[in-house]
Amino acid sequence: MRGNRFFKQMLVMLFFVTFISICFTAGYYIIQLLPLRLTDYVRYLATIVTSIAIMILIGHLIHAIHHNKRVNIYLEIIDALRKIANGDYNVQLDFNFMDKRNEMTDIINHFNHMAKQLKQMEEMRQEFISNVSHEIQSPLTSIVGFAQALQFNKLTTEERNHYLHIIETESRRLSKLSDNLLKLTSLESEHHPFERTDFRLDQQIRTIILACEPAWLEKELELDITLDKIPIVADQDLMSQVWTNLIHNSIKFTRQRGKITILLQQVDDLASITISDNGIGISETDQFHIFERFYKADLARERSKSGSGLGLSIVKRIIEMHEGTISVNSELEKGTTFTILLPIS
Repeated sequence: MRGNRFFKQMLVMLFFVTFISICFTAGYYIIQLLPLRLTDYVRYLATIVTSIAIMILIGHLIHAIHHNKRVNIYLEIIDALRKIANGDYNVQLDFNFMDKRNEMTDIINHFNHMAKQLKQMEEMRQEFISNVSHEIQSPLTSIVGFAQALQFNKLTTEERNHYLHIIETESRRLSKLSDNLLKLTSLESEHHPFERTDFRLDQQIRTIILACEPAWLEKELELDITLDKIPIVADQDLMSQVWTNLIHNSIKFTRQRGKITILLQQVDDLASITISDNGIGISETDQFHIFERFYKADLARERSKSGSGLGLSIVKRIIEMHEGTISVNSELEKGTTFTILLPIS
């Protein structure tokens, strides 16, 4: 470190010596070119004065160039800020022309990072609005269409009941979408009630499995359940939403007479929960996006199984609030496994 500093000092000294020599040489030749009869002493003084004048002039030129660069970058920053204020986040400042890193390059670097983050947030906002609009428009179209169909007097009782059932289903779908949106927004805010209590995690999961009994009995699913007795400190209501969502998904996407395995065990100071099924699975590409808002990996599945795409986003958020992790491992036509790790206390 000390050697590098000495080397830099030597380079600076060499630069100034060379600069002074060049200025003195230029001053000498200028005086020599003048058609004046001067004594050697006067010529020597004139050379020194001329050399100093040349150094001052060059110094002013360098300062002026550097000042203009700083003025230009200030103007660019002001212009970029004006664009951002008007909603245009596609701005990036260039500081490659600067010779070295300084306070100005740091400001520009942070400004570019800010603009990039704002652009990403705006893209996410637009995508979110687009997804919400699409999800709302689909059931509304069905409700309006079948409500108009009910106005025909020649409908049979069976047809009328069928249309009413569709309207009811789509209305419930809208209600669930609205509820999930409010829930996710609340979870992401700093004001969501979060009350940790002591409870038995195995008992909670067992209760939810029993609550889902009609669904897995209807599909004649085989359940392999191993739940170690694990007390945990967490928000009981929020964790209940996690297991309800994951178990319902396993039942929904497992075929008739399939199998679901639920394992709860303690690993060091963590509770490890795996929920596996031998259902239709998730593609490798979809696994990277499965926890994103409104993302649906079941685009090719029937409409009756299509959700809002918010359930797993809510699950992930709740687990993150508890400082835990969730991961997915799946293969098409072979099944899916969700693994959750939660701090016990």
